[in-house]
Amino acid sequence: MPDETTTTTNAPPPVRDWPALDLHGVDFDPVLAGLMEEGPVTRVRLPNGSGWAWLVTRYDDVRMVTNDPRFSRKLVAEHDVTRLAPHFVPVDGAVGFEDPPEHTRLRRAVAPAFTTRGVERLRDRAREMLDELVAGVLRDGPPADLTERLLAPFPLAVVCELMGVPAADRPRMHEWTNLILSCAQGAERSQRAKDEMCGYFADLLRERRGSGGEDVIGLLASAVAAGEVTESESVGLALLIQIGGEAVSNNTGNMLFILLTRPELRDRLGAEPELRPRAMEELLRYIPHRSAVGLSRIALEDVTIAGTRIRAGEAVYVSYLAANRDPDVFADPERVDFDRSPNPHVAFGYGPHFCVGAMLARLESELLLDALVDRFPELRLAVPATEVRFRRGALIRGPESVPATWS
Repeated sequence: MPDETTTTTNAPPPVRDWPALDLHGVDFDPVLAGLMEEGPVTRVRLPNGSGWAWLVTRYDDVRMVTNDPRFSRKLVAEHDVTRLAPHFVPVDGAVGFEDPPEHTRLRRAVAPAFTTRGVERLRDRAREMLDELVAGVLRDGPPADLTERLLAPFPLAVVCELMGVPAADRPRMHEWTNLILSCAQGAERSQRAKDEMCGYFADLLRERRGSGGEDVIGLLASAVAAGEVTESESVGLALLIQIGGEAVSNNTGNMLFILLTRPELRDRLGAEPELRPRAMEELLRYIPHRSAVGLSRIALEDVTIAGTRIRAGEAVYVSYLAANRDPDVFADPERVDFDRSPNPHVAFGYGPHFCVGAMLARLESELLLDALVDRFPELRLAVPATEVRFRRGALIRGPESVPATWS
């Protein structure tokens, strides 16, 4: 990694420490807000890893970096880049750490599960599973922790259905995912959870070899048999998709927190159901999807961004959260505006690493929002908003619990 004396021909911006803040609610990260004010390209040091990295926050620059082959994800695995997570051991087949054409080859193996046809295949089954969960909550009556009863079990059930994971194994998947996506219990526990999940998928893939099927495990088993991916790559892909599916729990939890603390927005969704698709896109733009930043990239050659020279070998982060608040693209970006149109947010990323499960996440969020608005009359928090617990030490932000009541 570079030292602080060899970056640009002009004086580089100072390196700012970016601690792992446990933020409450959907407040925008004050450290990120300060970095955005300093300029479009700054430098940061995160709690783990070594050295510093560039941070790009402006919408156009974020889209350029994420779609530019001069910035490599694959090289990140060879550098101890400053990062949020204490654990950093990418598995074989982790498409997040690949560049085209290998990245394209790996995604192709599971692409049929994430096409419009593949996702719509799950719609009726997803609605059935959600109806069962909602019926149970209504039967038991208020109050209820909606994270425990709906926001966690529903996305987990859907992604396991997509994967081909038997219902009996879903609690283990939930536990492993929470450990992998958390800093709270340290790097060793997170790594052990990752190893255990990889071992599970390796066994499941062997059991399904030759059986085919439209679920992800069936597609991967077929791809291994055809020599399109290796066994270890198929395990890495399965791990990534399973973990990614859990993000919906946190995202919808953040959406629900907004609706319960701003009842005028919730009331409008009830009165104008045709507004919901656009409202969901605005909520996706606005909510804090994660703590700090995700995965970096390494510059393969010298590149100038917004007048700042980034040298070959230096690490670069982009912030999709910051890009979604760029005032040059989103008028009055701090306001939740259900009438915002167009809304070209980058909540699911951009470029080759655009989230493969974006369509599925939208389906789950759509069904959840419909159920929460339509099935729970006068839904409201059962505790003051300041007492809603949010996850601590988490890489993905979201409420740990949403105590709610209704009439």
